[in-house]
Amino acid sequence: MSNSSSSSKDVTEVADIDWDNIGFGLKPTDYMYVMKCNLGGEFSNGELQRFGNIEVSPSAGVLNYGQGLFEGMKAYRKQDGENILLFRPEENATRMRSGAERMCMPAPTIDQFIEAVKATVLANKRWVPPAGKGSLYIRPLLMGTGAVLGLAPAPEYTFLVYVSPVGNYFKEGVSPINLIVESEFHRATPGGTGGVKTIGNYAAVLKAQAVAKAKGYSDVLYLDCIYKRYLEEVSSCNIFIVKDNVVSTPEIRGTILPGITRKSIVDVARSQGLKVEERNVTVDELLEADEVFCTGTAVVVSPVGSITYKGKRVSYGEGSFGPVSEKLYTVLTSLQMGLSEDTMKWTVNLS
Repeated sequence: MSNSSSSSKDVTEVADIDWDNIGFGLKPTDYMYVMKCNLGGEFSNGELQRFGNIEVSPSAGVLNYGQGLFEGMKAYRKQDGENILLFRPEENATRMRSGAERMCMPAPTIDQFIEAVKATVLANKRWVPPAGKGSLYIRPLLMGTGAVLGLAPAPEYTFLVYVSPVGNYFKEGVSPINLIVESEFHRATPGGTGGVKTIGNYAAVLKAQAVAKAKGYSDVLYLDCIYKRYLEEVSSCNIFIVKDNVVSTPEIRGTILPGITRKSIVDVARSQGLKVEERNVTVDELLEADEVFCTGTAVVVSPVGSITYKGKRVSYGEGSFGPVSEKLYTVLTSLQMGLSEDTMKWTVNLS
């Protein structure tokens, strides 16, 4: 790595940027966290370094064979301006470990992962937006950085955490998004890696996403690759439908990422007395739904205003959240931001 370790005590409390217009994009911050491990070994001796470029071999496993995973998390500043909340970091740590096993990679322990995230957020505390202005997006990476020529697991691995302040993921903000159902391109196949957060899953959706955005759609909703009639997920978020106050979402079956926001919304919905079904959901059911919404770390909960399938456009709601999705959004975001009591015990307070 190219930068040496340094203390974060000299930074000011809040960065001087336009917090009302930060959008969702990379804004370089002050520090990142780096930890290394050899194949068959254990991670240790992690440290904070100044944020900057990293140096890897041209034959690194991550560059040649895509041996890499990432996570997405957020930290929120509470209204007191001092306390900062993480949301279910142990879930991200567990998911990374599961993905690492699938990709033949060593992984940090759950405790190492959480401590690295905490250290990175606190070192970049001045970049956490004021309450109500956004969040600090946290990107843990696990990658094969050792040199390898033949197809094989890399001999060395790097775990890295960096952060960036962000606003809304979709340009629509919390206004409804417009999706197109994709039936030719597919995101994942049974037995593949669709159920883990490996980097190649995301490069594979760029083509269909680019075509959709050129036509004015916000994103793409993928179907299963066998029957081409069951919903899977949007490019980077899970999908839910509501019909007669029953909330349904595609079940986790190896081709769908087990989203942590998805899991949280399922639990929140049940805590609010709603019936939730995790099962195969057909595209026909989608078109007949009362409400449709997406969930993910970046989008949190995003209402869907329309679905286009084979040239037919179906609209939902009146240009805003439906009653069920609005309730779920309010309950979840109030908990994430520390505006309500955390009866779920999901948040971690960094003072």
